[in-house]
Amino acid sequence: MSLLERIYYFHEELKNSRYPNATSLVSQFEISPATARRDIAYLRDRLLAPIAFDQLKNGFYYTQEGFGLPFEKSPKIIFLLGMLSKIADEAGLGSLEEVQSLETKLSELVFPEYSRLVDAIHCEWVEVESIQPAIFEAIIEATVTRKTLKILYRSAQSAKSERVLEPLRLVSYQGRWYLLAFCRLRQGKRLFHIARILDALPGKETFKRQSDDNYSSYLNSAFGIFKGEVLFNATIRFTSTAAELVRYQRWHRDQRIEETEGGILMHLPVNDDRELLMKILQYGSMAQVVAPDELRQRIYQEARAITAQYDE
Repeated sequence: MSLLERIYYFHEELKNSRYPNATSLVSQFEISPATARRDIAYLRDRLLAPIAFDQLKNGFYYTQEGFGLPFEKSPKIIFLLGMLSKIADEAGLGSLEEVQSLETKLSELVFPEYSRLVDAIHCEWVEVESIQPAIFEAIIEATVTRKTLKILYRSAQSAKSERVLEPLRLVSYQGRWYLLAFCRLRQGKRLFHIARILDALPGKETFKRQSDDNYSSYLNSAFGIFKGEVLFNATIRFTSTAAELVRYQRWHRDQRIEETEGGILMHLPVNDDRELLMKILQYGSMAQVVAPDELRQRIYQEARAITAQYDE
């Protein structure tokens, strides 16, 4: 059993005036007397617990009322742990053994009275993709150890290729997982959709990473999942209900919202317009591209194609 579990057990015994001692820990957890004494010293000296020994009752007690262990019964911390558990599940990581084990430990050991908190939180994402645990674990191992990663990848057009990657960052975006890596085949940074990785095997070769600022700049440069240099700035007019919704949304860290009569204007840096096209279309007639003209034409052509399907 962990030190954390033993400390919380001893703390509960003290709070309930049961006068625990080293023998209590030895009996409860089957540890050595020396380990039990170190646990008590840790509680007193490192966690600054106000404890004293009662010779008559042969046990310890709190000399001050109201002492609590770090984070004990903190609603914000407890809520955060519950949210982390739900987010992991909604992000497709709930099947990983490590996630399940962590959730159990946090629930039962640190905050046993809040073991059902996760059931009281509902978190829902759409279009969430399942991740194959073996592939995800291989990616994590290669990323942490800075080893190359050999993968079999299927493109959006169903073409298969073998790649040797230098993993740089794991990216979670809108319910999907991606791997930012240096691709030795293409000799450049690429984002790989993890759901399309059919097989992954960590290599033995290590590599040297660039500075973290380099990755952050690449990932945060433009709107959406299509990363890279900003090629143009888009301006979209939102009206009616769409304006009320988008006004409080964050599409990109460098976005700019401009209030206008009857709505708002959103300004965004863009590298690739494919995702932005879908975002604009979802608001129908309540969204209108102001600039650039190329994007206006793309929306116009798509709208005509949609209309043609229903005219038929």
